[in-house]
Amino acid sequence: MGTRKPEDIRSIAIVAHGGAGKTSLVEAMLFSNGDISRMGTIEGGNTVADFGAEEQKRQISINTALVTLDRKNKRLYLLDTPGFADFIGEMRSAMRVSDAALTVVSGLHGVEVQTGKAFEFAEDFEIPVVFFVSKLDRENSDFSRTVADIKEQLSEKAAPFFLPVGEELSFNGLVDILKQKAYLYKNDGSGSFSESDVPSEMADEVASLRESLVESIVEADDELMMKYLEGEEISSDELMAAARKAIRERHIFPILPGSGTANIGAHQLLDFLADMLPSPLESHHRKAMVGEEEVEIQASLDTPFSGLCFKVMVDPYVGKLSYIRVFSGHLASDGILYDVNRDEEERISSFKFMKGKDGTDEKEIIVGDIVAIPKLHSTQVGDTVSVKSQNIQFPPINFPKPVYSVAVLAKSRADEDKLSNALHKILEEDPVLTFEKNPETGDNVLSGMGDMHIDIVLSRIRERYGVELETKTPQVPYRETIRKKAEAQGKYKKQTGGRGQYGDVHIRYLPLERGAGFVFEDKIVGGAVPKGYIPAVEKGLREALSKGPLAGFPTVDFQAELFFGSYHEVDSSEMAFKIAASMSFKKGILEANPVLLEPIMVVEVIVPEEYLGDVMGDLNSRRGRILGIDSHGRLQVVRAQVPLAEMFKYAIVLRSMTSGRGTFSMEYDHYEEVPGDVAKKVIAEHKQEEEEE
Repeated sequence: MGTRKPEDIRSIAIVAHGGAGKTSLVEAMLFSNGDISRMGTIEGGNTVADFGAEEQKRQISINTALVTLDRKNKRLYLLDTPGFADFIGEMRSAMRVSDAALTVVSGLHGVEVQTGKAFEFAEDFEIPVVFFVSKLDRENSDFSRTVADIKEQLSEKAAPFFLPVGEELSFNGLVDILKQKAYLYKNDGSGSFSESDVPSEMADEVASLRESLVESIVEADDELMMKYLEGEEISSDELMAAARKAIRERHIFPILPGSGTANIGAHQLLDFLADMLPSPLESHHRKAMVGEEEVEIQASLDTPFSGLCFKVMVDPYVGKLSYIRVFSGHLASDGILYDVNRDEEERISSFKFMKGKDGTDEKEIIVGDIVAIPKLHSTQVGDTVSVKSQNIQFPPINFPKPVYSVAVLAKSRADEDKLSNALHKILEEDPVLTFEKNPETGDNVLSGMGDMHIDIVLSRIRERYGVELETKTPQVPYRETIRKKAEAQGKYKKQTGGRGQYGDVHIRYLPLERGAGFVFEDKIVGGAVPKGYIPAVEKGLREALSKGPLAGFPTVDFQAELFFGSYHEVDSSEMAFKIAASMSFKKGILEANPVLLEPIMVVEVIVPEEYLGDVMGDLNSRRGRILGIDSHGRLQVVRAQVPLAEMFKYAIVLRSMTSGRGTFSMEYDHYEEVPGDVAKKVIAEHKQEEEEE
């Protein structure tokens, strides 16, 4: 079985709002643990976790990086996730496979929008959370203000387990409240510190905090609670065991102070994660489906092997890497991996235990491991992997819906040929992205979480696959409909040498309610149009309605009644009646007061309170209707209905309006009439495009 034991494994997603200091903290942890000989910096583009070319160029995390390290005989899997809203799918998939979350909160800015999202995800997945208040060496940072913010915004159950010694530029250590010890740092970035007693000026505060912390901890354990109430001495072993249980069961969310860039507190944090967080055996059981039935998968070495692919990455040197979290059992590298979703067996070449972009090979994986497997050809994100004998499937990872779209066009014929292969590979790596050809507008629409997301995807396609793409704003899928009843004759008569063509129809057009589509009714009496030609009339209408007479958009929500007509014994044909129907359609719709319809989206915007006025003013300027506003602590949630035509660049506008602190989601709701002045512009533009073509 090798030397690793499941009870010694910890898997932790490191999550935060962009710029809170996750990647620098991971650097400090690796350095403090002796895994690297010097700390890289974000600015220098030489950190272990941000190894992608785009990440180094933009100085932000774009992909989740897996960092494997060993501490106190425990194996720690750290998943350093991106904090920008554009890459929230990465955060969600990492949290789905972790047994705990380490949430980094900036001591300067406190709880921000993505901090809240991360906390919600932890709640969804029922995993414990540890908070790390970072950047405490900076001017204007404040530990107690940040603690109050975490308690108010996220949970009253959050409580400091350590306190900082000194503040801002004189921050130089931390005090362990339970153990009543201080760790004072040299402040030279080396991470070296000495252990001492609690500084005398902090003694009273530490004593009173310890008392309330012990009270919160024993509440999670009935036996200890009795002991405590009866005034009996509680040993430190009992207290630590109870604290572990309280953290695991989410009764308490510990807060620790520190600074990644100054390398203060990384040692204590690492020890805390190794000692206090749950192993895969102690985590809640993962649920899976067997057919229609939900079952619990026991995290144990003795159950059959199963796991989930939560990430796919294409490495320029190794090729495709599939990241797998093992939920049960064990598997050797000479074994066979079965992909349940694709019903395919995959050969394993090796298991790579990653430290950023570098991997070391091991021969076996066990429950709790997070590992990258090279060259699995069919396995995709969200797939369940197991052994063939067991037919279980873990629920898919629910990714957020894209909110920003561009229409893409290949620059040349050669680019067009390479495009579908490039897109296929990019979509495999990034399950949040969607790509579809809109049948109504003919656009190839690429959608993601924001302009930065799409920019990065386009540069990947260019650099990796040599495909040059141009982008434009997608065409809005407008539709046309009618507002009143009209009747129109369509008569097609052609007399040339040989057989002629003759079809004659009278059709009544009636408006229907929104969403009704198109309804055809045969109201012919006495055979004015023979039965055999009626399907051709309907077919002619269906073909004609795809290009409405107003601006060439599909016509919807109307009924067409064929009530009269005439035919010729010799010259009538299906073709003639089809053409007659379309002639009637063009005339009739124009007489039935046609109008343009546009798609209306339901938009939900989450912003800190101070931006609420700007956001509402902006939504109103986009012809939006505010449906309601809810408060979540300092965050405000605005729900509105806004036309899609006004939302294409909203991701960019919202980011600049809220300094990157606002997020939004939207989905299609219904179609409604376009106001007259806007409709005039759309129709004029469309006519001009047709003339140019």
